[in-house]
This record gives sequence, C-alpha cells and structure tokens, in this order.
Amino acid sequence: MPLSAGVISGVQKLVLYETRARYFLVGSNHAQTKHRVLKIDRTEPKDLVIIDDKHVYSQKEVRELLGRLDLGNRTKMSQKGSSGLSRAVSAYGIVGFVRFLEGYYIVLITKRRKMADIGGHSIYKIEDTNMIYIPNDSVRLTHPDEARYVRIFQNVDLSSNFYFSYSYDLSHSLQYNLTLLHSPCRLGDGEVLQMHGSKQDSFDIFEDEGLPTQVVHGLRNDPYAKYVWNNELLARVKDIVHPDWLMYIIHGFCGQSKLLIFGRPVHITLIARRSSKFAGTRFLKRGANCEGNVANEVETEQIIHDASVMSFTAGSYSSYVQVRGSVPLYWSQDISTMMPKPPIRLDQADPYAHIAALHFDQMLQRFGSPIIILNLVKKREKRKHEKILSEELLPAVNNLNQFLPPEHCIDYIAWDMARYTKIKLCNVLDRLSMIAENVVKRTGFFINRSDFYCHTLRPDERWGDLGGSLTSYGRVQTGVLRTNCVDCLDRTNTAQFMVGKCALAYQLYALGMIDKPKLQFDTDCVRLFEELYEDHGDTLSLQYGGSQLVHRVKTYRKIAPWTQHSKDIMQTLSRYYSNAFSDADRQDAINLFLQMYQPSEGKAHLWELPTDFYLHQRNSMALAHDRRSYTYWWSKGILSYLPLPYDEVPCEENMKKVDVKRVNRYDESIDTYTEFFKPYELTSFDDTFCIAMTNSAREFMPKTVGVDPSPFTVRKPDETGKSAVTGSKSSKEEAVLQRKTAASAPPPSEEQLSSSSEDDSEEDRDDDGSVSQRSTPVKLLTESGESARTQEDFLHQPMKETYGLNLAAPLVEMDMLIYMRFAHLGQNQHKVERTEPSALENAINVIPVSCFAVDSIYEVFPPHVDRESREVFEGHVLTGMGHVRALCREDTLMYREYIKNRYM
Repeated sequence: MPLSAGVISGVQKLVLYETRARYFLVGSNHAQTKHRVLKIDRTEPKDLVIIDDKHVYSQKEVRELLGRLDLGNRTKMSQKGSSGLSRAVSAYGIVGFVRFLEGYYIVLITKRRKMADIGGHSIYKIEDTNMIYIPNDSVRLTHPDEARYVRIFQNVDLSSNFYFSYSYDLSHSLQYNLTLLHSPCRLGDGEVLQMHGSKQDSFDIFEDEGLPTQVVHGLRNDPYAKYVWNNELLARVKDIVHPDWLMYIIHGFCGQSKLLIFGRPVHITLIARRSSKFAGTRFLKRGANCEGNVANEVETEQIIHDASVMSFTAGSYSSYVQVRGSVPLYWSQDISTMMPKPPIRLDQADPYAHIAALHFDQMLQRFGSPIIILNLVKKREKRKHEKILSEELLPAVNNLNQFLPPEHCIDYIAWDMARYTKIKLCNVLDRLSMIAENVVKRTGFFINRSDFYCHTLRPDERWGDLGGSLTSYGRVQTGVLRTNCVDCLDRTNTAQFMVGKCALAYQLYALGMIDKPKLQFDTDCVRLFEELYEDHGDTLSLQYGGSQLVHRVKTYRKIAPWTQHSKDIMQTLSRYYSNAFSDADRQDAINLFLQMYQPSEGKAHLWELPTDFYLHQRNSMALAHDRRSYTYWWSKGILSYLPLPYDEVPCEENMKKVDVKRVNRYDESIDTYTEFFKPYELTSFDDTFCIAMTNSAREFMPKTVGVDPSPFTVRKPDETGKSAVTGSKSSKEEAVLQRKTAASAPPPSEEQLSSSSEDDSEEDRDDDGSVSQRSTPVKLLTESGESARTQEDFLHQPMKETYGLNLAAPLVEMDMLIYMRFAHLGQNQHKVERTEPSALENAINVIPVSCFAVDSIYEVFPPHVDRESREVFEGHVLTGMGHVRALCREDTLMYREYIKNRYM
C-alpha cells in the first residue's frame, strides 16, 4: 500500500567529483538504484553553467560513466599514476548557489540528524555544511573583499535549527498537505484527476479507474515561499535542473516527543516556521514592512498522531496552527543610544491601515476566518511605552472590520498580561485558559478522521459547538490565533502554550485517547508538552532576541524556584549583550543569506550602508501603478470562500501549484515503507532507531512502586520540580490547598488594577527580560498538615511507614520457627503438587499465582503448537542448515514479480 504524501525526492545521497574543467554531482535515491548527474562548468570565472540531462541512470550506467570520465581526464604523465576524476565530498542535499564579487559557490549539506517522523516521512536537521568554490584556480579573478563577504555569509549558522525533508513539505501545514490532495488536479491536455470520492479514499496516491492498475499518480506541490530560507539561493537553477535536485529548507524549531498511553504510542510534534520575509534581529526589525510582512513572524504547528499506524491513509492525524508576529504597523525603536528599553516611535502615519490590510490579507488567504488577535502589551504605564502600539492597532483593526462581513470580522482581544501577573491574588494561567477555550472552539482544528465511536460512548457538551469546518474526510481548522506582545517572546510563548494545551486536550479527545477534552497541570502529559514548548520558546528567543526565555510557564504559575531568579538575570544580560554588540553582524548575515543584498562592482558594500531599510522596503521607492482599494482591501476571490482558507480550496489557481506525476505503483518515489524500513537489505539499528525522542514514561513518570501509569494522572509537584505519586482524590485536595490564595480569587477590579499601577516602577520590564518574576517555592501540605514528601523520600523511607513494621533480629524462639517454616516452603514449593495438602499451611497460606497446570517458578508446561506452525519452524531450521525445500508455483510467481518491479 502506498503511504506517502507527495513524491519522494530521488536525490538523497550526493557525491561531488571534480576534474580541472568540471564538477560532476552524482545524486541517488536512498536505495542507490536510480542516479542523476549534474555537470557544472569550472572554466567560467563569474557565470554559473549547469547542465542536467534529466536522464535517470542505473547503478551500472553511472559506474561506467564515471569510469569513462576518469579515463578521459588523465594526462599522459599520469596514465599509470593518479586518477583523472577525484572524489571531493559526500553530501545529503544542496542548500543553493551563491555569488559575491568573484565566481559562484555551491553549498552542500554534509551532515544531518533525524529529528522527527510524520507518517513515515523523515524530518532532518542540518548538522554541518560545506561551501565549495566552483571556478578553478586558473580562471579565478580575485577580489580583496571576497573573503569578508564569505565570512558574513557563514555567520548564518546552518547547523543551528535549519530543517528539511525529502518527501514532506515543511513549508505548509499538515492540513494543507492532506486536504489539497483531495481536490481535483489537472494532469494536462484537459484531463482532470478527481482526488476524492473513491472507496479507499487515499490521501496521497490515487489510481485512475480508466487506466491500467499499474499506473498511479504521485503529487508534488510548490512550497510556501514565505517560510523557505534558501529560495533565492536556488532561484538561479530552479528552471534548469530536475525538481528532485531542489530541496527547500525552513528555519525555526522542530521537536518530537512520545506520549505513552498505557503502552500506546502517541507522537507529539512541534514545528515552528520562521518567516524569511522581513527577517532579522530584535531591535533592528520591528513592526512591518511595506508589503505587510512583519518581524519575528513564526507559524507554530502541533501535530498529534497515533504512532502505532504509520500510514497517512490508515492512520489518525491531527494538527493545530497558531501564529506569533510583531504588531503590524510602521514602528521601530531608537537604538542610537543603547538602553534596556529604547523608546518606541511610529515611523509613518497610516490612517487607512494600509500595512495592516496587507498583513491580514495574507492571513485570510492562508488560514481563513476568523482571525483572532491576542494583544498582550501593557495598557497602563507611567511613561507611555508599549501602550503606543495598542492605541494604533485597535483603530486599524476597527477600520478594516467595517468593510468585512460581520461573520468574518477580525476579532481583537487586548489583555495586559504583565499587569495581571503583578497582582498577588490573580492567576494568569486561569485567565489564559479561558481565552484559549474560546479560541480553540472558534477556530477548531484539523483531524483526518470523522468522529470516533468513543464520542458517542463518552459525549462531551464542549464537543458539540466546536468550530472549524466538517468535511467528508474529517474536520479542518478555519481561522487562526495571532498572538503578540512587544517582542513576541516570553509572554507570547506562555500564551501560545496555554492555547496549545487546550487544543491538545481536544485533539486527544478527538483521537479517542481521553474521555473529556480537559487536561490538568502536573500530569506527565502536560509536563512533557510544557517542556516541548519551552524548548520551542528558547530556540525562537535565541534566534530573534539573542538569549533564552526569561519568563517561563513556571514563572507565571508562581512555582518557579528561587534559583530561577539568578538564571533570569543571566539571560537578561545575555540578551542585552547580544542586542548591543552582535545583532548588527547577524542582521548583515541574514540580509546576505536571503539575498536581500547582492554584492556587485560599483555598488556600496553591505557594511558601508547606513541602514538596511531600503533592502526590506523595496516597494517604497516605486510608485504603485494599481493602488489597492482602502475599502476592498482583500485579494480577489478570498471572500467568496471564507471561512475556508483560499490556499486550500480546489480552484483553478491552486490546481496550477500541484504537479501530478504518473508512476508505477512499485516505484520507489512513492513507496515510503520501502524508503523507511528497507526490507530488502540489512539495516543498521542506528539508522532505524536514530531519533532520541523524549518519552513520557521514561522521563516524566515517577520511578516509585505502585505508580498509576496513566499520563493524565495529577501528581504532586515538590520543591525540586519533580513529582511524587498521589491518588486523584488527594491530588485535587492538594491542588485546592495550593491554589486557595491564588486561583480561587475573582478577577481583579479596576480599583485593584489602578492601585497596582501606582506601585509600578520604571524598572519593571517583561519581554526585554530585565526583571524576573520573583516566585517562592511552593510547599504542599497533606491533610494532617505535614509537608509532602519528595520522590527521594518515597525511595528511602523507613520500613515501618511502608510495611507497618521494622525488621530486627527475632526476639523469641517462636519467631525463628516461623521463619524456618517459611524458608522450607520456599525451597520445596516446586515439588509440591496442588492436589496434595500442604503440611505447612498453618504457617503460610499458599494461593495459586498462575494459570499453568504446573504452578512453579521453576517449570511450566509448554504451550500447545499446532502442526502447521511446527512445519513452518522446521522448514526455517532446515533452510538455515542448507536443506532448502522446493518452491511451489505461487512462490516462483511472487519472486518473479518482485524482481521485475524492483530491478527491471
């Protein structure tokens, strides 16, 4: 059964061979049965000359080709000596081709690491790259500034959070990858392939009923350019080479953890895609550019799937998407005099919300409606700082909403999270959970299965009014939550975690894993999810702000230990140092890597530019020939399909993005099973089990005796952040005691907010990380008022508390007699038949512990094996000894079919 979604790239292993005049790049598939060859000319000093004959070579043909090249490039002096064709480097993919002031370079991935697996599709992280100069030394034209440009380019560390896949489109969401394949796609010459309505309802490979059974169709769609970081590096060769050579990389975060639900594996995958448009560092990229692209825009997707079934066709998959990004206005911060909080300034008046309209037009096209904005910036400040942004964003949203239909209006939620955190009797996460519940109910989420029967067995009232759109193959998410604060780092990550936690509960309920869509803190499941989100937040914060998160989920829960305060100070200093001294160099490297700036003769060097404003605001220098309407501010066709996202509807425009390829059903380009498991050859365990995945049972479940193995059981947190085991009833009582002074308090009144604002000093800082949330460690109390024990206490507690007695030497002769009878029984238990009365039954009453006829720890009766199974085993043993039985006709036909489809 075909399992893939899309065509698997036929170029996964590359070897670069060199001669004095040419580079020959030989690419092969994973099985190394099909090969392609690129010829790169080395005699051109500045131009890039690449020849791809588009021919697929067999292993024998490519060896003969390399042999002829080796023989033809030997000089007379070295006929008996060195080779004419030398092997330069082995690689796993091409990042792209880049040129500065001399000739072109080729950037190759030389080391990779598998990070996640989705439906059999591997996602890799780039571990190391090699940058090779193409022209040979005899034609090289040297330039004094070339080396400096190379150093700037290499400041973008490709081994830091860049990801790729040979068969899965990482630039799109799982919903897009699976739902677009249900729409009709054009094969050419007016022939249309209908992707839905079949009985088997395949998600990825579709047979045409009018064609022979050996013809199937594989699909390849264009990536979403905003989240592709090497698009410009491949632009020079995109129309020249076969699509198998093109491998698109994303930047951001990818993590996967395994949630074990009574042995049933459920994989939780978190993928963050950082936008390559208006990309940069914290203080140097703020707000939006003239095209509506905002700074620090990241699309975060959480994918939940039952890992016991790998196939997209037969498996159960669910995903939820949310977005973070800077406030979509023209604004910046003055960093001429570096200070922890540079003043915010609005650079340009935009009375008709033109920039915000461009931004939300992109979101409507990709996500549909409703677009929900969660604005977490401060409302009350002694000196107006963050409040400036809210005062501009709300009128912009109101201006855009007056032209939209009421049911598709942009929803705006403003909440001063920083102020709420400072009030002692308020629980920030309780308020966020209320917002999250409302958001998830409105947008819904994606699942590729219709309702399970367990929803009928265990109905929940919250499931009935869930948003999104129902289809014949499941449920899709319509709309998205867009969260922002000033930096979109600390507060934003905590808010996104709470929304993701709420969505996770609905996803697990939809997959039939839990009986109600609700998850509580201090469970193995939520702690695993929290760790995944904190890794995600740390990574994004390092990329944009230069340090890890300062405020974490534990900070807002007010259970962070005292040691966290010193760590917060170090992160604050690290962020300040990065912003002051290294951000400018990082910004130059990003501009050069994304080809926002392309060096040339007679042009000012990158380091000589006083600002990079015009690199990211290219349209601001040209007059628009067709100015967009201020009232009908959305793109043509979007409104007619809402609430569905325009990118996913089966319209003529989207059909052009999908390339349909006719292949044999046994072709390796669509067979993910063979690609992943390689059943026809010996496989290394290191290759098959190469993901070091976090496991809920191994890393989060307490290691004490008698643990409830459910990952949804609430466990008591102790002062060290570990957990101990409690029953569900006592856990609830502990939680009530713990949260009596915080969670049970009503929301603050305006008087409380205003009184708290009077105490706010100028040193209070949030996302810029200057002051940490000082939280005292929580000490839980039991019903008797004693301190709750830690996990180590349970491991080393005295025997009296565990068994009700303390072991000591026997005091009387009667105790020794009882012990001797017990030892005698243990020595002779395997000799005692169950039918015989025990002479020692007055000492210890023996009860059966096994269903076997012979109840002993030393022997059991062997299980019954039928004749057919015995013959299979005997045939296997004889085959190993060299006595092979004669093959029947069915075996011969099966083997012939395998050889014909595998090698011919």
